[in-house]
Amino acid sequence: MLPKLLMPLVGILLFLAVWNGVSKSIDTSLGQFPGPAQVWEQSIVLVSEHNAQREKAEAFYERQEVRNAKRLAQDESYVPKIREFTGAPTFFDQILTSLYTVMVGFFIASVIAVPAGILCGLSKSAYAAMNPLIQIFKPVSPLAWLPLVTMVVSALYVSNDPMFSKSFITSAVTVSLCCLWPTLVNTAVGVSNIDSDLVNVSKVLRLTPLRHVQKIVLPASIPMIFTGLRLSLGIGWMVLIAAEMLAQNPGLGKFVWDEFQNGSSESLARIMVAVITIGIIGFMLDRLMLAVQRFASWDKNSVLR
Repeated sequence: MLPKLLMPLVGILLFLAVWNGVSKSIDTSLGQFPGPAQVWEQSIVLVSEHNAQREKAEAFYERQEVRNAKRLAQDESYVPKIREFTGAPTFFDQILTSLYTVMVGFFIASVIAVPAGILCGLSKSAYAAMNPLIQIFKPVSPLAWLPLVTMVVSALYVSNDPMFSKSFITSAVTVSLCCLWPTLVNTAVGVSNIDSDLVNVSKVLRLTPLRHVQKIVLPASIPMIFTGLRLSLGIGWMVLIAAEMLAQNPGLGKFVWDEFQNGSSESLARIMVAVITIGIIGFMLDRLMLAVQRFASWDKNSVLR
Protein backbone atom coordinates (compact mmCIF):
# COMPACT_ATOMS: atom_id res chain seq x y z
CA MET A 1 0.00 0.00 0.00
CA LEU A 2 2.80 2.44 0.92
CA PRO A 3 4.63 2.19 -2.45
CA LYS A 4 1.33 2.78 -4.27
CA LEU A 5 0.86 6.03 -2.34
CA LEU A 6 4.51 7.05 -2.36
CA MET A 7 5.12 7.15 -6.11
CA PRO A 8 2.12 9.37 -6.97
CA LEU A 9 3.18 11.69 -4.14
CA VAL A 10 6.73 11.86 -5.52
CA GLY A 11 5.37 12.66 -8.98
CA ILE A 12 3.15 15.47 -7.64
CA LEU A 13 6.00 16.98 -5.60
CA LEU A 14 8.33 16.94 -8.60
CA PHE A 15 5.67 18.59 -10.73
CA LEU A 16 5.12 21.33 -8.12
CA ALA A 17 8.88 21.95 -7.86
CA VAL A 18 9.27 22.27 -11.65
CA TRP A 19 6.15 24.47 -11.87
CA ASN A 20 7.41 26.76 -9.11
CA GLY A 21 10.83 27.12 -10.77
CA VAL A 22 9.56 27.70 -14.30
CA SER A 23 6.81 30.16 -13.27
CA LYS A 24 9.40 32.61 -11.89
CA SER A 25 10.95 33.04 -15.33
CA ILE A 26 7.69 33.70 -17.21
CA ASP A 27 6.43 37.28 -17.40
CA THR A 28 3.09 37.92 -19.11
CA SER A 29 1.05 41.03 -19.88
CA LEU A 30 -0.82 40.39 -16.62
CA GLY A 31 2.32 39.92 -14.55
CA GLN A 32 4.40 36.93 -13.52
CA PHE A 33 2.97 33.50 -14.21
CA PRO A 34 1.47 32.20 -10.94
CA GLY A 35 3.25 29.51 -8.98
CA PRO A 36 1.67 26.95 -6.63
CA ALA A 37 1.59 29.41 -3.70
CA GLN A 38 -0.34 32.06 -5.65
CA VAL A 39 -2.77 29.47 -6.99
CA TRP A 40 -3.40 28.11 -3.48
CA GLU A 41 -4.01 31.65 -2.23
CA GLN A 42 -6.60 32.31 -4.92
CA SER A 43 -8.33 29.00 -4.25
CA ILE A 44 -8.87 30.16 -0.67
CA VAL A 45 -10.17 33.50 -1.99
CA LEU A 46 -12.66 31.68 -4.23
CA VAL A 47 -13.93 29.69 -1.25
CA SER A 48 -14.34 32.91 0.74
CA GLU A 49 -16.22 34.55 -2.14
CA HIS A 50 -18.56 31.57 -2.33
CA ASN A 51 -19.28 31.69 1.41
CA ALA A 52 -19.88 35.44 1.27
CA GLN A 53 -22.32 35.03 -1.62
CA ARG A 54 -24.20 32.31 0.25
CA GLU A 55 -24.49 34.59 3.27
CA LYS A 56 -25.88 37.36 1.06
CA ALA A 57 -28.44 34.94 -0.37
CA GLU A 58 -29.53 33.78 3.09
CA ALA A 59 -29.87 37.38 4.29
CA PHE A 60 -31.87 38.22 1.15
CA TYR A 61 -34.39 35.44 1.79
CA GLU A 62 -34.59 36.24 5.51
CA ARG A 63 -35.51 39.85 4.71
CA GLN A 64 -38.27 38.63 2.41
CA GLU A 65 -39.65 36.32 5.10
CA VAL A 66 -39.73 39.15 7.64
CA ARG A 67 -41.38 41.50 5.15
CA ASN A 68 -43.98 38.89 4.17
CA ALA A 69 -44.73 38.14 7.83
CA LYS A 70 -45.41 41.84 8.50
CA ARG A 71 -47.67 42.10 5.44
CA LEU A 72 -49.62 39.01 6.49
CA ALA A 73 -50.09 40.43 9.98
CA GLN A 74 -51.61 43.55 8.43
CA ASP A 75 -53.57 41.82 5.66
CA GLU A 76 -54.48 38.11 5.95
CA SER A 77 -55.50 37.98 2.27
CA TYR A 78 -52.00 38.92 1.14
CA VAL A 79 -50.25 36.25 -0.95
CA PRO A 80 -46.52 36.10 0.00
CA LYS A 81 -44.04 36.45 -2.82
CA ILE A 82 -40.52 35.03 -2.77
CA ARG A 83 -38.13 36.49 -5.30
CA GLU A 84 -35.09 34.53 -6.45
CA PHE A 85 -31.65 35.75 -5.45
CA THR A 86 -29.97 37.13 -8.55
CA GLY A 87 -26.38 37.39 -7.36
CA ALA A 88 -23.55 36.36 -9.67
CA PRO A 89 -22.80 32.61 -9.65
CA THR A 90 -19.72 31.66 -7.65
CA PHE A 91 -16.89 29.37 -8.73
CA PHE A 92 -18.60 26.41 -7.04
CA ASP A 93 -21.91 27.26 -8.68
CA GLN A 94 -20.15 27.12 -12.04
CA ILE A 95 -18.68 23.71 -11.15
CA LEU A 96 -22.14 22.30 -10.35
CA THR A 97 -23.55 23.75 -13.58
CA SER A 98 -20.82 22.13 -15.67
CA LEU A 99 -21.17 18.76 -13.91
CA TYR A 100 -24.93 18.72 -14.41
CA THR A 101 -24.60 19.66 -18.07
CA VAL A 102 -21.94 17.09 -18.89
CA MET A 103 -23.82 14.27 -17.16
CA VAL A 104 -27.02 15.07 -19.10
CA GLY A 105 -25.11 15.23 -22.39
CA PHE A 106 -23.22 12.03 -21.58
CA PHE A 107 -26.46 10.23 -20.66
CA ILE A 108 -28.11 11.23 -23.94
CA ALA A 109 -25.06 10.08 -25.91
CA SER A 110 -24.90 6.75 -24.05
CA VAL A 111 -28.60 6.01 -24.61
CA ILE A 112 -28.02 6.45 -28.34
CA ALA A 113 -24.53 4.96 -28.70
CA VAL A 114 -24.86 1.67 -26.77
CA PRO A 115 -27.92 0.33 -28.68
CA ALA A 116 -26.50 1.59 -31.99
CA GLY A 117 -23.16 -0.08 -31.20
CA ILE A 118 -24.87 -3.36 -30.34
CA LEU A 119 -26.78 -3.21 -33.64
CA CYS A 120 -23.58 -2.53 -35.59
CA GLY A 121 -21.80 -5.36 -33.80
CA LEU A 122 -24.55 -7.88 -34.49
CA SER A 123 -25.30 -6.87 -38.08
CA LYS A 124 -22.66 -6.40 -40.76
CA SER A 125 -25.21 -4.60 -42.91
CA ALA A 126 -25.99 -2.09 -40.15
CA TYR A 127 -22.27 -1.51 -39.59
CA ALA A 128 -21.68 -1.00 -43.33
CA ALA A 129 -24.52 1.53 -43.42
CA MET A 130 -23.43 3.48 -40.32
CA ASN A 131 -19.64 3.33 -40.66
CA PRO A 132 -19.38 6.16 -43.24
CA LEU A 133 -21.43 8.43 -40.97
CA ILE A 134 -19.28 7.49 -37.98
CA GLN A 135 -16.05 8.22 -39.80
CA ILE A 136 -17.37 11.56 -41.14
CA PHE A 137 -18.80 12.96 -37.92
CA LYS A 138 -16.38 11.46 -35.38
CA PRO A 139 -13.53 13.96 -36.00
CA VAL A 140 -15.77 17.06 -36.12
CA SER A 141 -14.70 19.63 -33.53
CA PRO A 142 -17.19 20.96 -30.96
CA LEU A 143 -16.31 24.44 -32.23
CA ALA A 144 -17.87 23.45 -35.57
CA TRP A 145 -20.98 21.90 -34.01
CA LEU A 146 -21.67 24.73 -31.59
CA PRO A 147 -22.93 27.41 -34.04
CA LEU A 148 -25.22 24.89 -35.75
CA VAL A 149 -26.59 23.55 -32.47
CA THR A 150 -27.12 27.10 -31.18
CA MET A 151 -29.18 28.09 -34.23
CA VAL A 152 -31.22 24.87 -34.23
CA VAL A 153 -32.00 25.12 -30.51
CA SER A 154 -32.96 28.79 -30.88
CA ALA A 155 -35.30 27.90 -33.75
CA LEU A 156 -36.94 24.82 -32.23
CA TYR A 157 -36.84 25.40 -28.47
CA VAL A 158 -39.39 28.22 -28.23
CA SER A 159 -41.40 28.55 -25.03
CA ASN A 160 -42.75 31.33 -22.84
CA ASP A 161 -41.95 29.26 -19.74
CA PRO A 162 -39.04 26.94 -20.67
CA MET A 163 -38.15 24.09 -18.34
CA PHE A 164 -34.46 24.39 -19.29
CA SER A 165 -32.46 27.38 -20.48
CA LYS A 166 -31.34 27.47 -24.10
CA SER A 167 -27.71 27.71 -23.01
CA PHE A 168 -28.06 24.43 -21.09
CA ILE A 169 -29.72 22.65 -24.02
CA THR A 170 -27.06 23.96 -26.42
CA SER A 171 -24.16 22.79 -24.25
CA ALA A 172 -25.73 19.37 -23.49
CA VAL A 173 -26.50 18.64 -27.16
CA THR A 174 -23.00 19.70 -28.23
CA VAL A 175 -21.50 17.36 -25.63
CA SER A 176 -23.73 14.51 -26.84
CA LEU A 177 -22.77 15.00 -30.50
CA CYS A 178 -19.06 14.90 -29.71
CA CYS A 179 -18.87 12.13 -27.11
CA LEU A 180 -21.14 9.40 -28.45
CA TRP A 181 -18.64 8.06 -31.02
CA PRO A 182 -16.12 6.30 -28.72
CA THR A 183 -18.93 4.42 -27.00
CA LEU A 184 -20.54 3.47 -30.29
CA VAL A 185 -17.29 2.22 -31.86
CA ASN A 186 -16.08 0.33 -28.78
CA THR A 187 -19.48 -1.27 -28.25
CA ALA A 188 -19.57 -2.43 -31.87
CA VAL A 189 -16.06 -3.88 -31.59
CA GLY A 190 -16.87 -5.62 -28.31
CA VAL A 191 -20.07 -7.17 -29.64
CA SER A 192 -18.53 -8.31 -32.92
CA ASN A 193 -15.65 -10.05 -31.09
CA ILE A 194 -17.78 -12.19 -28.74
CA ASP A 195 -16.38 -15.71 -28.35
CA SER A 196 -17.94 -18.04 -30.91
CA ASP A 197 -18.57 -20.62 -28.18
CA LEU A 198 -20.93 -18.19 -26.45
CA VAL A 199 -22.76 -17.59 -29.72
CA ASN A 200 -23.11 -21.35 -30.23
CA VAL A 201 -24.51 -21.75 -26.72
CA SER A 202 -27.14 -19.14 -27.56
CA LYS A 203 -28.07 -21.05 -30.70
CA VAL A 204 -28.31 -24.35 -28.85
CA LEU A 205 -30.57 -22.79 -26.21
CA ARG A 206 -32.60 -21.12 -28.99
CA LEU A 207 -32.60 -17.77 -27.25
CA THR A 208 -34.73 -15.02 -28.71
CA PRO A 209 -32.85 -12.00 -30.08
CA LEU A 210 -33.70 -9.97 -26.99
CA ARG A 211 -32.62 -12.74 -24.61
CA HIS A 212 -29.47 -13.27 -26.68
CA VAL A 213 -28.54 -9.61 -26.15
CA GLN A 214 -29.39 -9.75 -22.44
CA LYS A 215 -27.69 -13.04 -21.57
CA ILE A 216 -24.81 -13.26 -24.04
CA VAL A 217 -24.01 -9.99 -25.78
CA LEU A 218 -24.11 -7.51 -22.91
CA PRO A 219 -22.17 -9.56 -20.31
CA ALA A 220 -19.48 -10.53 -22.83
CA SER A 221 -19.01 -7.01 -24.21
CA ILE A 222 -19.16 -5.03 -20.94
CA PRO A 223 -15.36 -4.37 -20.84
CA MET A 224 -15.36 -2.76 -24.28
CA ILE A 225 -18.61 -0.88 -23.64
CA PHE A 226 -17.20 0.68 -20.48
CA THR A 227 -13.94 1.50 -22.22
CA GLY A 228 -16.00 3.50 -24.69
CA LEU A 229 -18.05 5.10 -21.93
CA ARG A 230 -14.94 6.21 -20.06
CA LEU A 231 -13.46 7.70 -23.23
CA SER A 232 -16.76 9.40 -24.05
CA LEU A 233 -17.10 10.94 -20.60
CA GLY A 234 -13.56 12.33 -20.77
CA ILE A 235 -14.17 13.77 -24.24
CA GLY A 236 -17.53 15.17 -23.14
CA TRP A 237 -15.91 16.98 -20.22
CA MET A 238 -13.29 18.57 -22.50
CA VAL A 239 -15.90 19.49 -25.10
CA LEU A 240 -18.13 21.13 -22.50
CA ILE A 241 -15.42 23.48 -21.25
CA ALA A 242 -14.63 24.57 -24.82
CA ALA A 243 -18.33 25.04 -25.63
CA GLU A 244 -18.91 27.12 -22.50
CA MET A 245 -15.96 29.35 -23.35
CA LEU A 246 -17.02 29.90 -26.95
CA ALA A 247 -20.75 30.36 -26.36
CA GLN A 248 -20.41 32.11 -22.98
CA ASN A 249 -22.75 29.57 -21.44
CA PRO A 250 -22.73 29.23 -17.63
CA GLY A 251 -20.08 26.87 -16.27
CA LEU A 252 -16.37 26.51 -15.67
CA GLY A 253 -15.55 27.45 -19.25
CA LYS A 254 -17.28 30.81 -18.84
CA PHE A 255 -15.45 31.33 -15.54
CA VAL A 256 -12.09 30.87 -17.31
CA TRP A 257 -13.05 33.20 -20.14
CA ASP A 258 -14.39 35.88 -17.77
CA GLU A 259 -11.16 35.83 -15.77
CA PHE A 260 -9.13 36.09 -18.98
CA GLN A 261 -11.19 39.09 -20.06
CA ASN A 262 -10.97 40.61 -16.57
CA GLY A 263 -7.22 41.02 -16.90
CA SER A 264 -6.47 41.64 -13.21
CA SER A 265 -3.23 40.63 -11.53
CA GLU A 266 -5.02 37.69 -9.87
CA SER A 267 -6.69 36.44 -13.07
CA LEU A 268 -3.91 34.03 -14.10
CA ALA A 269 -3.88 32.38 -10.69
CA ARG A 270 -7.68 32.05 -10.71
CA ILE A 271 -7.53 30.53 -14.20
CA MET A 272 -4.94 28.03 -12.94
CA VAL A 273 -7.31 27.13 -10.08
CA ALA A 274 -9.98 26.42 -12.68
CA VAL A 275 -7.57 24.39 -14.84
CA ILE A 276 -6.52 22.21 -11.92
CA THR A 277 -10.16 21.83 -10.85
CA ILE A 278 -11.13 20.74 -14.37
CA GLY A 279 -8.36 18.13 -14.31
CA ILE A 280 -9.28 16.81 -10.87
CA ILE A 281 -12.96 16.55 -11.79
CA GLY A 282 -12.06 14.74 -15.01
CA PHE A 283 -9.99 12.25 -12.99
CA MET A 284 -12.82 11.74 -10.49
CA LEU A 285 -15.35 11.16 -13.28
CA ASP A 286 -13.07 8.50 -14.77
CA ARG A 287 -12.69 6.81 -11.37
CA LEU A 288 -16.47 6.89 -10.97
CA MET A 289 -16.95 5.12 -14.29
CA LEU A 290 -14.28 2.60 -13.31
CA ALA A 291 -16.15 1.85 -10.07
CA VAL A 292 -19.38 1.34 -12.03
CA GLN A 293 -17.53 -0.96 -14.45
CA ARG A 294 -16.21 -3.08 -11.59
CA PHE A 295 -19.72 -3.36 -10.17
CA ALA A 296 -21.30 -4.26 -13.52
CA SER A 297 -18.58 -6.65 -14.75
CA TRP A 298 -19.25 -10.35 -14.28
CA ASP A 299 -15.51 -11.10 -14.02
CA LYS A 300 -14.58 -9.67 -10.60
CA ASN A 301 -10.99 -10.92 -10.94
CA SER A 302 -10.20 -8.93 -14.08
CA VAL A 303 -7.63 -6.14 -13.79
CA LEU A 304 -9.31 -2.77 -14.32
CA ARG A 305 -7.48 0.54 -14.02
